[in-house]
Parts: sequence; C-alpha cells; structure tokens
Amino acid sequence: MKAVNAERLQIRIENAEPVSALLMKPPQARACYVFAHGAGAGMAHASMETIAAGLADRGIATLRYQFPYMEKGSKRPDAPVVAHAAVRAAVAEAARCCAGLPLIAGGKSFGGRMTSQAQALDALPGVRGLAFFAFPLHPAGKPSSDRARHLADVAIPMLFLQGTRDALAELNLLEPVVKGLGKLATLRLVKEADHSFHVLARSGRNDREVITEVLDAFAAWAGKIGAG
Repeated sequence: MKAVNAERLQIRIENAEPVSALLMKPPQARACYVFAHGAGAGMAHASMETIAAGLADRGIATLRYQFPYMEKGSKRPDAPVVAHAAVRAAVAEAARCCAGLPLIAGGKSFGGRMTSQAQALDALPGVRGLAFFAFPLHPAGKPSSDRARHLADVAIPMLFLQGTRDALAELNLLEPVVKGLGKLATLRLVKEADHSFHVLARSGRNDREVITEVLDAFAAWAGKIGAG
C-alpha cells in the first residue's frame, strides 16, 4: 500500500500551551485512533511511527500528539489534570479532522493510562473504545493493581495488548483485572514480548513479526468497534 504522509497540526489545550500533533489518514479510512505517547518518548519516536504507519496500512487513521511536558522538552510527566485536558483536546481535534469516522482513543503505556483516566472521569465525546499498547498496571518491581481501579468506571470496550514479559503488568495481576471488567474488556497476550513489544532471539520470533501480530489484533478489534 502507498505510504501515507503525516500532516503536522497544532492542538490547543485548555489552560496549557498548544501542542504538536501528527495526523496520518489513509484513503477510505474506517476509523481513527487518538494515539498518546508513553512517558519517556514523544509522538515522533520510531515505535510510534511504526504503529501509526502499520495502522494506516490497515485502513486506520491515527492522530498522534504531544503531552505538554514533552512539547516543552521536560522529562517530568504532566499532572493528571493537565494530561487529561490534552487527551480531551486531541479527541476533539480528531473528531474535526476525521469527521464521520468512529473514534478509538488510547496509547502506549502512560498515554493509554491517562486516556482511560480521562474517560473514567467524564466520557470522551464520540469515542467508541479504548485501546492500550502495554497498559502500565504498576511500576517495575512494585506489583499492584491499584492503577486499574478507575477502569471499572469505563463504560466502553477496551483492548489490552500486552506482552507476557511486560515488567509493568504482571500477568497474575493483569488477567484478573481484565476478567473483572467483563465483556467490555479484551486481553490479547503477545508471547515473549516485553513492555516495548521486544522479543528475545531465543523466542524464535523477531520484533517485526510481533508488531504485525499486535497491529492485526488491533485492526480486527477496531473493525468490530466500528461496526458497533
């Protein structure tokens, strides 16, 4: 499929400085994913680019955007109230740029968690589902499910794409959390992948094969969300 070029945008956020964004919208797009970055790398990171390009190949537009701290070059993530405002502004921009398309929101690690918190507090307008690339259930080495408490207040479908070696989401904690969310939650485990969806050579697979599996799972789930 022909490569889709990213369009640079700027998003205005309530009580914060504007932030940069990148829209990739393939012809005949069937959905748009509002795609937030992780805590340590911004929207232009190679992994974000790979996911956005892969989703474009599968007919899914993406709107990547910076959180205010990343836009300023800071390493300290924004307070939740600021991050939630950024999520809401990005969703509004996606609705404008991709009018008529089903919206899915979420992101990598920190970005996915900030999105789910925002949704739990006050439903994001027009968003039909949340998708998480490696939901950060707990800090590495500090197993807990406290970060998942707000998910009980999310009333739309959720997709958890998680590696079985993810140090930020031990399976003995994550699986009961997802099960407790009932039919709204889908857990797709990626064998031998870590928090960045990297696999060791001894797994018999490579990172390209893993990300293909992840993106195919996302696209299949998004098709069901869009149809609903």
